Amino acid sequence: MALFIMIIRKMINNKWLVLSLFFGILMTVALVGTMPIYSEAILSRMLVKDLETFQKERNLYPGQHWSLISFGNEDAGKRTSTIDAMDRYIKQEAGPSFGVPVKEIVQELRTKSFRVYTEYDPDKKNAPTAAIRAYSDLDAHIKLLDGRLPADKPVNGVYEVMLTEQALIRFGIVLDQVLTLKDNSIQGTVKIKPVGMLTKKEDDDPYFRNASLSDLGASFVVDDGLFENEFIRGGTIPVAASGWYVLLDYTKMGLRNVNDFLATDKAIRDEAKKKVPVFQAEFTAPSIPVIEKYFERSKQLGKLMWSLNVPVLIMLGFYMFMVSNLIIDRQKNEIAVLRSRGAARWQVVASFAIEVLLLCAAAWLIGPFLGMWLTKVLGASNGFLEFVQRSSMTVRINEQAYLYGGIAAGASFLMMLVPVLLATRVSIVGHKQQLARMQKTPFWHKTFLDVLALATAFYGLYSFRNRLKALQSLGLGEDDLRLDPLQFVMPALFVVGAGLLILRLYPLMLKLIYWAGRKWWSPSLYASLIQVGRSSGQYQFLMIFLIMTIAIGVFSAGAARTININMEERTRYAIGADVVLQSQWPNDKPPPAPPGFGPPDPAEAAKASAPVHYLEPSFEPFRNLTGVEDAAKVFVKKDASFSADSKLGTITLLGIDTDDFGRTAWFPDHLLNYPLYDYLNLIAADPRGVLISKTLAEQRSVKVGDTISIGWENVDYQPFVVFAIIDYFPTFNPNPPLGTATSAGGKLNAPPMLVVGNLNRIQFQLALEPYQVWLKLKPGAGSQELYESFQEQKIPLTSIVNAREELAKVKSDPFLLALNGILTLGFMISIAVSFVGFLLYWILSLKGRTLQNGIMRAIGVSLRKLIGMLAMEQLLTSGAAVLIGVLIGNLASRLFVPNFQIAFNPGSLVPPFKVIFEAIDFVRLYSVVAFMLALGLGILSYMLSRIRVHQALKLGED
Repeated sequence: MALFIMIIRKMINNKWLVLSLFFGILMTVALVGTMPIYSEAILSRMLVKDLETFQKERNLYPGQHWSLISFGNEDAGKRTSTIDAMDRYIKQEAGPSFGVPVKEIVQELRTKSFRVYTEYDPDKKNAPTAAIRAYSDLDAHIKLLDGRLPADKPVNGVYEVMLTEQALIRFGIVLDQVLTLKDNSIQGTVKIKPVGMLTKKEDDDPYFRNASLSDLGASFVVDDGLFENEFIRGGTIPVAASGWYVLLDYTKMGLRNVNDFLATDKAIRDEAKKKVPVFQAEFTAPSIPVIEKYFERSKQLGKLMWSLNVPVLIMLGFYMFMVSNLIIDRQKNEIAVLRSRGAARWQVVASFAIEVLLLCAAAWLIGPFLGMWLTKVLGASNGFLEFVQRSSMTVRINEQAYLYGGIAAGASFLMMLVPVLLATRVSIVGHKQQLARMQKTPFWHKTFLDVLALATAFYGLYSFRNRLKALQSLGLGEDDLRLDPLQFVMPALFVVGAGLLILRLYPLMLKLIYWAGRKWWSPSLYASLIQVGRSSGQYQFLMIFLIMTIAIGVFSAGAARTININMEERTRYAIGADVVLQSQWPNDKPPPAPPGFGPPDPAEAAKASAPVHYLEPSFEPFRNLTGVEDAAKVFVKKDASFSADSKLGTITLLGIDTDDFGRTAWFPDHLLNYPLYDYLNLIAADPRGVLISKTLAEQRSVKVGDTISIGWENVDYQPFVVFAIIDYFPTFNPNPPLGTATSAGGKLNAPPMLVVGNLNRIQFQLALEPYQVWLKLKPGAGSQELYESFQEQKIPLTSIVNAREELAKVKSDPFLLALNGILTLGFMISIAVSFVGFLLYWILSLKGRTLQNGIMRAIGVSLRKLIGMLAMEQLLTSGAAVLIGVLIGNLASRLFVPNFQIAFNPGSLVPPFKVIFEAIDFVRLYSVVAFMLALGLGILSYMLSRIRVHQALKLGED
């Protein structure tokens, strides 16, 4: 107890150092804790969004789970017991165990199919077949188009049923007409009477597995109570199957409960297979493929988050090591005295271990809550230091947050005991000897850690570039080669190595500055150079700390801006314009043959294979759409053919009106040797002229001035003249398509080829076929007004691609959100920790030099000059570190930011990935750093002004 009280008192006496150390531990635990919290939150949001997209595209409710058991030759008792047992299991055990709120559980019951006869024609040979079905709680989800609801009991021995309009037409009957069911499995005669025609009450009601009710086209529906009493219990008609349709609220689905969903799905399958043979069971859960994809995305996102946070974690490690060193330095004399008076090393280490353990335990308890708040900051980031009002993510503290936080706290605990272990090795005599001697050469200096770190970083860069070249040349995706997280650690190694290397040379630079102006320096500047030059070793921790902070900030700014702009340019380039439309064209193409019919006769086949003639609709309505600034016709033929000197090939042919296209298409200026409009002007002067891609020129040895012939199926080839060769063109990707690395023969597939020609000539000499309409919107024009204009103009569209909507999807991608959020959060933490470390270091340094500063004042140095000396010291140390950090950060960005493209399918990255810096990012960065330095200098100047000369001199006497 006495030891504990002593530790608490010691912590109170060093409260500012202890609080600074606690701050570093807390930020480390919180940062590590954000990883599982953010991964779960962002992937849960994206899972729900993907399920919503699945529902829109497939018109299938994704929160459903369907299980069906069928019966063969089982007796009636066995069928009844099986249905009852499975019904209890689904409703009482399986439903609650999905981990997602259950909206409804629908039981579907079916009989086998029977021949249906009318009273007027009981012996009809080709009588249609039909089954009887029942659904639980059906009445609440249907409305009657005609008739009434059937009775829940037989009426005069006749079972009343409902059916859909489709079934009514199929059977060729009317309501209230009595029908007879006949089958060998039915004893006696079963009569039914349709009394109502049903349809859905709400079109988007997920109660119905089949949205169109087409599965009821050959069925009659009875009351579920009647089905159970008469068919299941009574055995009047054999029951063929029973199914359970579980409706789940998929909007509440997240990564925390998908394992429960999958486990329950497996449990239902196993339970059903215990009761019936495997071939008599059927299961459907359309969300499972989407869920399984997210397990892999979760792993990838985890790797990415760890990799991106490595530089910040290294910086936090430096911070805690620096602060713990400051604490130990202040107590080395005390430690040496305790050791000289008989205290064992373990006793001294134990006292410090208890102190650090208290801090780590407190940080472990608080850190996850701070991490949850930081996660919300991550979710609101839209770029580097940019925040938007985005719908809040569902954030919760999970078990992994405390697990990761505990590991981080444990690592911090072990790291901070290292200075204590080193200090306890020194006796009081050795401690006084060290104080009298000059500082030793740093460990990293003697072991050349700076050179080792740089060599490792450059090897990683070389390895990455080789991988990237393979990805792009073979048309592979990012999953085809293993994503090495160490590729993202390389920037941190480069920053540390480059910073340490410059610090190795920094004392020589100071000597050079001192020697160059030794005859002209003022006394204050002379004193500052002497102070920094002779004590450069003690500043190195602070300088490498600031270098890392600023370099990581510059790297974060460059990485975030580069990734955001490259992803935006990639999306806009792939689309080609703000909006791309495809309208319906009247034509004479014969309709497809109905399914189930045999092959057409030769005359019909010839008619179907004949060329299709199209009628071009008016183009003016597109120009008059609300918010449209320019519009262009763009004909795209992806399977066109060409010949050049007996060399054949398949190309993508683009036909354009050069003037309209130049004003409408989006294209960056840096991709071609000359502006795009120069190339468009070339072919505008001569309708025979075409532009060809570099891939075509290289693969078929075609050069400018050559003639090539172009055509396609049922279209005669026509000659064109090559006017220019281009590397890129809107929508054209010269890289091999993803997933086509090799052909069937094992050879590399050739990159795609492109030809761009005049639309008028293509339409006149080749064929008139539907073209796309590209639109450029006016600044500030909204998409909703444009869509409303389509309806007003009554323009029939078959497809529409909106670049703004696609960009919104890109920015909602979990990887891009993670990149923006983590880079922003990393920089904010770096600046906060840097400010605390910077201020703490200089305050302690100033306190340690109280006697020196008092003497300077006593011999006549004014406060102004003393503050000037302090400012010069900061300029030579902190200022130099900031400048070095900016240079290293820029260099690291240019070398290592391209590494990030490996996470975004580099084979499809067109335009090519490039490093981008914008002035606004550096304004933000430098503003924060300048504020930090100015505030620190202000606080230090205030402390300097409070020094009393007589107190300082008295301190010296003591």
